Amino acid sequence: MNIVLYFSDQQRYDTINEKVTPNIDAMADDSILFDSAFTCQPVCGPARACIQTGVYASENGCYINGISMDKDDPDTLAKVLNRNGYNTSYIGKWHLASDVTGRKPRNNVEKKAIPSQLRGGYNDYWLSADCLEFTSDVNGGYMFDNDGKQVNFKGIRSDSINDFAMDYVDGYSDSKPFFLMISQLEPHHQNTAHTFQCAEGDDKEFEDSPYPEDLVGLNGDYKKEYAHYLACCKRLDKNFADFVSKVKEKGIWDDTVIIYTSDHGCHFKTRNFEYKRSPHHASAHIPFIMTGGGLAKLDQTKEFIGKRFGGFVSLLDLTSTILDIAGAQIPKHYHSKSILKMLENNEGRDHIFMQISESQLGRAIITDKYTYSVKRPLSMGLKKPTSKVYKESLLYDNTKDKAQHENLIKNEAYKDVKNQLKKILADDIKEIEKIDPKIF
Repeated sequence: MNIVLYFSDQQRYDTINEKVTPNIDAMADDSILFDSAFTCQPVCGPARACIQTGVYASENGCYINGISMDKDDPDTLAKVLNRNGYNTSYIGKWHLASDVTGRKPRNNVEKKAIPSQLRGGYNDYWLSADCLEFTSDVNGGYMFDNDGKQVNFKGIRSDSINDFAMDYVDGYSDSKPFFLMISQLEPHHQNTAHTFQCAEGDDKEFEDSPYPEDLVGLNGDYKKEYAHYLACCKRLDKNFADFVSKVKEKGIWDDTVIIYTSDHGCHFKTRNFEYKRSPHHASAHIPFIMTGGGLAKLDQTKEFIGKRFGGFVSLLDLTSTILDIAGAQIPKHYHSKSILKMLENNEGRDHIFMQISESQLGRAIITDKYTYSVKRPLSMGLKKPTSKVYKESLLYDNTKDKAQHENLIKNEAYKDVKNQLKKILADDIKEIEKIDPKIF
């Protein structure tokens, strides 16, 4: 079974709709849509490290941006797939090779070719830049190939990334199945310009789009940026549809599973100084779609084709899910769980556990009713991945306040709820981080 992970960057869950993503919407009959998928770490590098390693950021060491993934990890996603007869390929943003923060010796390859030992074990096609937002903008740029040679591209960035991916599929002739990860940068803001960049004119149709309820009434830059952001999402939708068409044209649709998702969402500086790095749904709730003719060949997925799955799914679960589709044994130390097993039992995770850094050293859980988070006092989460002490920070009743505008953390009426959530979160920290935390 060929497996494709089509990955966007900083895409909100609510961008998946008939206006912004009409092509994905039209694929619903051939897809499984997951309504309750959340990130495990709402920042780029750590989220990607979790996918590649199957464990949380505190475990793999990439708890903030600018820390390279352990080159000696024998059980990365690519390495396990390689051992199970797959060719593994990667195109786009990597964000897991440079050491510009943390305690490792400094090694900045953000704008340079990524050494082979820092590529997570991908063994076939490689075309990437560690920080694509530094080597390109919406109108072109460069990446590096398997041999470390610079490959320039012109035109709309997401189109170019997609073209490289379609060329890979078009030219694939090996008898082995392949795993391909396509890591787009859009709709992430363009760091070098401090704004969201879309193709010229693409934003016109979204100039009068209503703002999501969670943004309205808060400070931030959504009034300036939201139309550009949606335009980037719509361009991605076309890219994705073109890629799906190429898979069908190649004649491998019935032997391919494609997963579309994102690393985290975007709150447009309404919740902190940046666009993510918070436990709010705007930052944490992500799109997650499975499609491809191969779904009909898997016992666990075929009954869900054309349906929605409401159970909780973590971004972390991608790793085990991909290995499960490939028929590979899932490493026992993974905290990632296979979505195939969730579908088989028609039950997702009980709740979502999140680690947060760079705005705080924080931990959070999301249940069917509440979002509850804590953070270490006086910490931005930059120097250490874990803490023994946390202070309660946020509590939202998501059934009554879907926009998460009213923080109930000091509301005495929710004292019992807080105690219940505190225990759940503390138990998660004990299990995952081997720390018995004090939460006050």
